[in-house]
Amino acid sequence: MPQREHLLKIGVSGIRGVVGPFLTPALACGFAQAFGTYVGAGRVIVGRDTRSSGEMLQHAVTCGLLAAGCEVVDAGVLPTPTIQIQAGATGARGGIAITASHNPPEYNALKLFNREGLFFNNYERSELIDLYHQSAFTQATNDEIRSCRQDYESGPKLHIERVLQHVDADRIRARRFRVALDAVNGAASVLSPRFLSEVLGVELHAISIDPTKPFPRVAEPRPDTLGDLQKLVRDTRSEVGFAHDPDGDRLAVVDENGAVLDNDDVLALAVDAALLRLPGDVVVNLTTSSVVDDIALRHGRRVFRTPVGEANVVETMRAVKAAIGGEGSNGGIIFPAVHLCRDSYTGMAFLLDRMAATGQTISQLAAALPRYHRRMGKVAYEHGRLGSLMQALEEEFPGVRTDRSDGLKLIWPDGWIHVRSSNTEPLLRIAAEARTVERSEQLYNSVLSLFGGPA
Repeated sequence: MPQREHLLKIGVSGIRGVVGPFLTPALACGFAQAFGTYVGAGRVIVGRDTRSSGEMLQHAVTCGLLAAGCEVVDAGVLPTPTIQIQAGATGARGGIAITASHNPPEYNALKLFNREGLFFNNYERSELIDLYHQSAFTQATNDEIRSCRQDYESGPKLHIERVLQHVDADRIRARRFRVALDAVNGAASVLSPRFLSEVLGVELHAISIDPTKPFPRVAEPRPDTLGDLQKLVRDTRSEVGFAHDPDGDRLAVVDENGAVLDNDDVLALAVDAALLRLPGDVVVNLTTSSVVDDIALRHGRRVFRTPVGEANVVETMRAVKAAIGGEGSNGGIIFPAVHLCRDSYTGMAFLLDRMAATGQTISQLAAALPRYHRRMGKVAYEHGRLGSLMQALEEEFPGVRTDRSDGLKLIWPDGWIHVRSSNTEPLLRIAAEARTVERSEQLYNSVLSLFGGPA
């Protein structure tokens, strides 16, 4: 029973689980019918990534929405941010992205968006879950059942137009950058080559851009999974390399030497680019590097921190009217002038525009950032022990400044530790950062030894 609870999870973005024994078509249909009941009769945008279970689950979701009296717009295989933009910009009641993001291929999920194309907030999500558990669904009569139609063009068109409003596309095109791309055969496999090659005029060298094939690497674009892209950058003498996760909202970056940039540094570069353009403050999660604070200080802006999760960051961004935000640890850049969602396309455009404007390489831009040293890992924990583990950690470091808004963050003048429960797996995630390698290792290992070693 504990395993079942872990492998089907309701989190800040929707429902997620291993397809078959945990996430079933019947469950997807029921959740979609609950969603349709909650948002009301009207259009709902439905898109997906390229997982083998995606088409099956899309049929189930479509059935649930039609049963609730909704009109279904099939947006096809699209990046999650594109689906969100289409949902928010076309007068739809909401949207559903069928994707498990960075999780392994046996997982899938329903990411649920409201009429603004944003993740449900805590209140909306709790109401929807109550409605689902009560099975209090709208049952459309024969006369109330609406249609399902395809629209594969509106989302990409809207997304690209919005991004182009915030960069100098002619300046980028004039540079004719050599760019390498690894789209992991995911939802960005078609749109990213089109965006980079046709719209921004780069000389593109791409791998894993066939949406009909399985993921060729671990889904999450991490330094240890991007060896093929690193080799492609070096072999083609590309000036930058970009990598996606399967739903195209996360962005990893490889410099011209084949080195993978830290995700927090990628976010910091995007923050710097945005603050040069627009007024407003910055919002990031608790695990994001202090490099963002330093960049914001250069521009005279403030940084607000939230619990981990796109929905949490977005809620605060709206409240403070932030210029930009994101989650550095997972490569998520949120630029509200395009849309309040993690958007790899804004990230790619910002970096190419900065390279074009300054004449600097991506490694030079990254080298100019304040330097911090980070260490991240995870440990497994038994269900029900989370509270006692956090208490033990706090007792280990008495008198340290703490933040309990998401797990536990301990803050020293020269570094910090953040320990929290994963939103998607039965794990504790550990992050440590300091000005020196030695201090970051000391902080990280002090937590690891307390919890009994890595997962």
